[in-house]
Amino acid sequence: MRLRYVRRMGTPNGFSYTVRGDEVVITHRGKSAAVLRGVKAAAFLEQVERGDPQQLMARATGNYRRGNERMSKQHPRNAGRA
Repeated sequence: MRLRYVRRMGTPNGFSYTVRGDEVVITHRGKSAAVLRGVKAAAFLEQVERGDPQQLMARATGNYRRGNERMSKQHPRNAGRA
């Protein structure tokens, strides 16, 4: 029997945010990753109260699709694509 190691995506971490007036500055490991203003900033602050802040910050910065790109190439839906 052959065992296969499958790498699972971990939960996002290393994000933090600071509120400056009507802006929300999101940093990842100390470096600025995104600045939300206006309606997006207000919506983000409401969602942080209810959800997982790390996941929300990863989605807001676009840094949430990591780890499964290679596996998706093997999916039947993507057969024949380069």
